[in-house]
Amino acid sequence: MLNDFVARLILDLAAVWLMVRGIYFGVYKTRDLFFTLIITNLVIFMLSYSLNGTAFSMGAAFGLFAVFGMLRFRTEDISIKDMTYLFLAISLGVFSAVAAMPPLSMGAVMLGILGLTALLESNWLYRRESVRTVLYDRVDLIQEANEERVLEDLRLRTALPVHRFQVLRVDLLRDTVQLKVYYFE
Repeated sequence: MLNDFVARLILDLAAVWLMVRGIYFGVYKTRDLFFTLIITNLVIFMLSYSLNGTAFSMGAAFGLFAVFGMLRFRTEDISIKDMTYLFLAISLGVFSAVAAMPPLSMGAVMLGILGLTALLESNWLYRRESVRTVLYDRVDLIQEANEERVLEDLRLRTALPVHRFQVLRVDLLRDTVQLKVYYFE
């Protein structure tokens, strides 16, 4: 029993560490969610492992954990990608705690999920489009509806390969426009 718990815990911690340090940090270069992702995963693992032998449905447990995880961030300005990583951390914790398979198979499944995640985060399958919001002071160009001149000016000012933009808000009092600019990394 103790050997099973330790093997599952080691697999879980290795998987979440690979996800957080290898994939998440490798792509986004930020440590904002390190603590949250690892601790959420660990708590979910511990609760799922403890409840695994009871009559409490694992589907209900997973649903509760997911809801609590989502509720925690409903007031935060958290991106969809960060929310996906939170869900992945929760899923890895539940899977490693309750999967009815040998540790080697469990490790292979988790490695496959993380490998697919890394592949989708890379630029190998498709070019990743990023978005930034900028405050733009050339209202005259926007008013002229001269899209190519706006794009060229945005490329020059932001040093980003901007290929399209969207007007979010025009402030004629301050002579500014809030734009969402799109570029490929």
